[in-house]
Amino acid sequence: MYYHDTDAGGVVYYGNYLKYLEEARTEYLEKKGLSVQQFQARGLLYAVRQCSITYRSPARYGDTLLCEAKLLKATAAQLIFAQTIHDKKTNRLVVEAEVTLVCLNLDFKPTQIPEDLKAQIL
Repeated sequence: MYYHDTDAGGVVYYGNYLKYLEEARTEYLEKKGLSVQQFQARGLLYAVRQCSITYRSPARYGDTLLCEAKLLKATAAQLIFAQTIHDKKTNRLVVEAEVTLVCLNLDFKPTQIPEDLKAQIL
């Protein structure tokens, strides 16, 4: 953990976990051979529609965290991820989350995920 991620008590500020979760989802897509630029080139955007997060244990300055994203479900226009953050050294569970992304067109209207991209995501 970096000092700038923590509060005055050396504990990770709760809002920073959302950034870590997003980074894990980005890495998930990259491992599938996809990038944000590919979606944008096809006129598609993704936005978080819903996020349910449970803080289990505080992370502190100096901790190394492992952030994971697992696709639970893909609907016509949504991707639903189960995500966790663990302490690398102890495997202590820090955060659990379920995050729903919605596929949007350039007018910010929900739109179907193209089948070729959906097949690659799965």
